[in-house]
Amino acid sequence: MALQTKALVTSRWLAQAAQVPRKVRVLDTSWYLPKLRKNAKSEFKKRHIPGAAFFDIDQCCDRTSPLDHMLPPEQVFAEYVGNLGVGGDAHVVVYDGSEFGAFSAPRVWWMFRVFGHSRVSVLNGGLRNWELEGQPLSDQYARPTATEFKASLNRSWIKTYEDILVNLDTKEFQVLDARPAGRFRGLDPEPRDNTEPGHIPGSINVPFPSFLSPSGLFLPREQLQALFARAGVDLDRPVCVLCGSAVTASHVALAAHECGHPGVSVYDGGWSEWYTRAAPEHVISEGRGKHL
Repeated sequence: MALQTKALVTSRWLAQAAQVPRKVRVLDTSWYLPKLRKNAKSEFKKRHIPGAAFFDIDQCCDRTSPLDHMLPPEQVFAEYVGNLGVGGDAHVVVYDGSEFGAFSAPRVWWMFRVFGHSRVSVLNGGLRNWELEGQPLSDQYARPTATEFKASLNRSWIKTYEDILVNLDTKEFQVLDARPAGRFRGLDPEPRDNTEPGHIPGSINVPFPSFLSPSGLFLPREQLQALFARAGVDLDRPVCVLCGSAVTASHVALAAHECGHPGVSVYDGGWSEWYTRAAPEHVISEGRGKHL
C-alpha cells in the first residue's frame, strides 16, 4: 500500500528531496490582495526556490466568471499544470511568499486535490521559513517541459450559492468563515470595493491566521483540534469553508484534513458572491452601511 502524501512538508525535507532524482515539482503559488500593490510574478522572478515554476491563480481559473479566480474547467486545469511540467505521477509541493507563512498555497493544494491529484503538499512556513532556515534562493528560471496531466473534478467538494442558501434551512453542513473577525462581524472593511463586511447566518468564524504559529508554521494537530472544538465545530459532521474569494478558506480545509476530516467542501464564490446575491436578511453585520 502506498504511503499517504503528507499535507505539510518541511524546508529540510524539500531541500533533500530536490537533491535526488525524485519526481517532485515545486510551485510558487504566491498571490496578494490588490490593495497590497505587490506583483507576485515579479517577486517570483527576483527570488524563488530553485527549480520552482510559478502558478498564477488568476490565470488558472474560470475566465467566464465575473468572480475572482473561480475554479477552472477540468481541461483548463489539466493543460495549465501540464505546461508547468506537472505529470500525474508528480509529488507537487506548493508554497507562497506571504509574511504569514502561508496565504495562497493552501488554495492550490486544495485545487490539486479537488481535481483528483492527492500527491500534493504545502511547504510548511512557506518562503519565509525556507529563507530563515538558510535554504537557497534563485533568480534563474528555465521553462519546464510540458507533460500530460489528467484532471477529474470532485464536485462533492464544491458548494454553490444555491447550496449555501438551502443549507440555511436544512443545516446539513457546518459553514466556516476564514476571514478576520472584524470583517466577519461587519466592523472592518472588506478589501474589495463595493462589498460590505458581514457573514452568512449561522456561520462560524475561524480566522485563517489562528491556524498558524507566530513563526508561520501550521499548528500541531492537537492544537488544531482544540481550536476547532473551541469554535464549536464538530469534525465528525460535514464542513464547508469560505472567505472573501476562497483563497484563505483553504487553510481551514487543510487544518481539518490534518485533524482527520475526510474532505471539506469549499464555497468557491465566497463572501464576494454571497454579498452581491443574498437577501438583506441573509447578510449579518454589526456595521451595516458603514463601509461603502
